[in-house]
Amino acid sequence: MSDSINNINEVTFEEVQALLGTVNDPELHRDLVSLNMIRDLTVVDGNVSFTIVLTTPACPLKGKMEADARAALATNPDIAEVTINWDSAVPQDRRISQQIDQNFRNTIAISSGKGGVGKTTVAVNLAIGLAESGAAVGLLDADILGPNVPMMMGIQTMSPPRNRKLVPAEHYGVRYFSMAFLTKPDQPLVWRGPMLHSAIRQLLTDVDWGDLDYLVIDLPPGTGDAQLSLAQSIPLSGAIIVTQPMQVAVDDALRGLKMFENLEVPIIGVLENMSGDFFGEGAGEALALDQDVPFLGSVPLDAGVRVGGDIGKPVIVESPNSPAGKAFRDIVPAVAARISVLTLTNQPDIIPLNMVG
Repeated sequence: MSDSINNINEVTFEEVQALLGTVNDPELHRDLVSLNMIRDLTVVDGNVSFTIVLTTPACPLKGKMEADARAALATNPDIAEVTINWDSAVPQDRRISQQIDQNFRNTIAISSGKGGVGKTTVAVNLAIGLAESGAAVGLLDADILGPNVPMMMGIQTMSPPRNRKLVPAEHYGVRYFSMAFLTKPDQPLVWRGPMLHSAIRQLLTDVDWGDLDYLVIDLPPGTGDAQLSLAQSIPLSGAIIVTQPMQVAVDDALRGLKMFENLEVPIIGVLENMSGDFFGEGAGEALALDQDVPFLGSVPLDAGVRVGGDIGKPVIVESPNSPAGKAFRDIVPAVAARISVLTLTNQPDIIPLNMVG
């Protein structure tokens, strides 16, 4: 009789899988089982163990997924203990490898309609934040005529070439390359469009980037040759539009946003930089709402951001608990999640998504 009771109360693999099939990824609006995010599921004597494979190590909703999974499994009283492990596998934008001989899973363009809005500051802090989450990150300084990523990153010399390839510098876990490595500080580059196109192409192909989950690309301001050359040279997974709160900056940011839409580059979102009493606030969010794109957040005006950039110690590293540092730390997972959604929904051959909600 006792054996028969034990058999009745035994928890099966199929029962557990069915319960986990009721748990959705909050960003993708599909259940974890059909998304193949549940791996290594074992059920032994009522004890359940499995791994949730996130689409980015910077996932902002990891806690919600764990809570929902535990709540679903708790509906079966015969489940004794639940062990959840974590892993991540950043989805790959397959268009990139089809066009360029580099293993970049995703490419993120950082753009602004006008200069002086802190676009490079955003690119540097975003790249570092993604790297700190555990992702493999590269940062390309595509502002050929005014390169300053090396100054902000703190190392202004590159490594010796290797196997006939340029080797990026590396700091804060980010691999980065810039024309600043190849020119004198006081040497102006007075180049026309074809030369810019050639330079951007070479920085993409002639640098030994290695395997990257994300290549963050810092563009020059405006809507000119560099932006067009980049879009022609490599598929862009998405673009972030950086603006200040002033209306003149927002008007230029709108032009940049429309340019990427015309080039069929998805908009990751709008980010408002230098927000606060001096410049005002809210215009970036209003732009995002008006254009029906995500608003990624606001970074407050903070002298520490400028100081950190000047001495090669970005605020996300030097002052992570400052208002600006916290703002960037909130923006990083929002960007990572948005990239995952764009990559997976735009390439149905990776995961057959039927988006709802």
